[in-house]
Amino acid sequence: MASAAEQLAANMNMGSFAKATELHKRLLFTIGALLVYRIGTYVPIPGINSEAFLQFFQNPDGQRGILDMFNMFSGGAVERMAVFALNVMPYISASIIVQLMGAVYPPWEKLKKEGGESGRKQLNQYTRYLTVILALMQSIGIALGLNAQAGLIDTPGLFFIISTVTTLTGGTMFLMWLGEQVTARGVGNGISLIIFAGIVAVLPGTIARMLGLAQQGQLSPFALLFIAVMAVGVVVFIVFMERAQRRLLIQYPKRQEGNRMAGGERSFLPLKVNTAGVIPPIFASSLLMLPTTVAQLTAQANLPPWMSWLPLVTAQMQHGQILFTVMYGVLIVFFCFFYTSITFNPEETAENLRKYGGFLPGIRPGKRTAEYLDYVLTRLTTIGAAYITLVCLLPEFIVANFGNSLYFGGTSILIVVSVTMDTVAQIQSQLLAHQYEGLIKKAKLRGRGGKGSGGRGAPAPVRR
Repeated sequence: MASAAEQLAANMNMGSFAKATELHKRLLFTIGALLVYRIGTYVPIPGINSEAFLQFFQNPDGQRGILDMFNMFSGGAVERMAVFALNVMPYISASIIVQLMGAVYPPWEKLKKEGGESGRKQLNQYTRYLTVILALMQSIGIALGLNAQAGLIDTPGLFFIISTVTTLTGGTMFLMWLGEQVTARGVGNGISLIIFAGIVAVLPGTIARMLGLAQQGQLSPFALLFIAVMAVGVVVFIVFMERAQRRLLIQYPKRQEGNRMAGGERSFLPLKVNTAGVIPPIFASSLLMLPTTVAQLTAQANLPPWMSWLPLVTAQMQHGQILFTVMYGVLIVFFCFFYTSITFNPEETAENLRKYGGFLPGIRPGKRTAEYLDYVLTRLTTIGAAYITLVCLLPEFIVANFGNSLYFGGTSILIVVSVTMDTVAQIQSQLLAHQYEGLIKKAKLRGRGGKGSGGRGAPAPVRR
């Protein structure tokens, strides 16, 4: 059975797109915002020696670890130490903390459940405040780490630390504002599109690096072909799993309306296999970046004796290491179940079904329906968590076999494919709304007096 998006795509023509002027404005605004973001990834922070830092970052013997993933999400801003080096990761980390607190902290839980629109705005404001705090913490750590590295900055000192903290924190806040503007005035989710733009910008360089390794003989043609085939297979697998869903049959009873019987319809309650979407890998990545970003930059500095454990932990937090792989997988599974639990409430869904007279065949309304929905959703989430974990751990196995010089895998592909599907779905809904608006306008014109009604101002015929 074809979905609504597929039906719309089959019936859609370029004429409807050309007439959708509001959609054109939204698309232009989104493209302009992403261009501003890309320009900002090439503006270095004041006082940084860009060439020296680039050589330090691209050193094949360097211990960058998780900074490679950080650089991928930021569109190469980390290797240039640009003003957008932190990207939106502090905002994502703040969102995680606020959502966790909303599930365990009673006042925030009350705001989320009973506050309505005002409660949601209040929690969003808390998220912004926490973003500033996290961005300050990360930027201070990065500034201190850079200040301790000889040759990476022109004039080390207090002024460099203050300017770096201000620049990096301001860059994060600007991206947070830009993402909110794209969500409100553009197409798609602004924060997801910013991460999407960063990944897409890095992928051509990754492909060029792979081809260069193949030309130098460090990567065999068979391995290159295997990676290409695997990438295509992963894309197909992601699209299939993202569209997969379990449909629960819902029956509505018949009722007497005058002299006739009404009701008795059947509908379906669609439950996606991957209810959490692309949120778990993004959340897991941001949490791994938060404690290790500073550690990576301070690992080679002169550390006091009580911090002698830091280089050892940093070495274990690199791609391909067992500790990093295990932590990454555990966090993905946790956020799959956590995000599903806060986005889908079986008790609320069962109560709504009972309120409108719907029921699942063979299951009593109310508590039994909620238990059955929870049972089905738990099984679906288990499958979805296994799928996301498998896709996201592919880069770790590739890095373990081909070395740190190659970073390629399912995490970036998952984000790119998911964000692309969501954005295309929003564009299709905008086109559908425009088509309905056109039909409504035509109906109003005909009702007021069009062709065959005597012209403008002609009286309507009298019904006898």
